[in-house]
Amino acid sequence: MARKKVSYTHKLARTLALLADPGLLLVSSKRSGESNVMTIGWATVGIIWGKPIFVVMVRPSRYTYEFIEDSGVFTVNVPTMEMRDWVMVCGTQSGRELDKFKAYNVPTEQAKHVPSIVIAECPMVYECQVVHTNDVIPENLDPSIEASAYGGKDYHRLYYGEILGAYASEAF
Repeated sequence: MARKKVSYTHKLARTLALLADPGLLLVSSKRSGESNVMTIGWATVGIIWGKPIFVVMVRPSRYTYEFIEDSGVFTVNVPTMEMRDWVMVCGTQSGRELDKFKAYNVPTEQAKHVPSIVIAECPMVYECQVVHTNDVIPENLDPSIEASAYGGKDYHRLYYGEILGAYASEAF
C-alpha cells in the first residue's frame, strides 16, 4: 500500500478508536530477521522527553516480548476493517505455534526507520525505537485493576517507543 510520511498526530483520534476496537497490530522483528505480530488494545501516544512516543504494553509471556527485547524496535500497524478477522487471530493465536503472516498470506514491507517490518495492507503505520522500559509494579497498582487485569501474575512491560516515522495512505 502506498503511504506518505505524516505527523504522528495524523488522524490520531481514529487510531485510538481502532485501538479500542478491533485493536492495533504490534509487530517486532528479531535481529535475525524473524518477525511476529500480536493484537494490542492497551497503548497510548504522546510527548515524553520532548519526543513523540508510542507506549505499548507487552506481557513477558507473549512471544512478541522476546522480539522487542532482542531488537529494541517495533511497529504499530493500524488495520482496515476488512482485516478484522485477522486482527482477532493475532490476538488469540501465538506466533510460537503459528506464523500468522505465512498462514494467512499477509504481505509485509520493510520499515523505513527501524529494522523491522510493517504490514503492507495497513493504511497507517508507526515505526518506533525503544527509548525506555518500565515494568508494572504490582504494589503500586490500583487493586481493582490488579484483580481484573492480572490476578497476581504476568505483569506488563511498558515499551516507550520514540516514533521515528509515521506513514499513512491517502485513504486514511
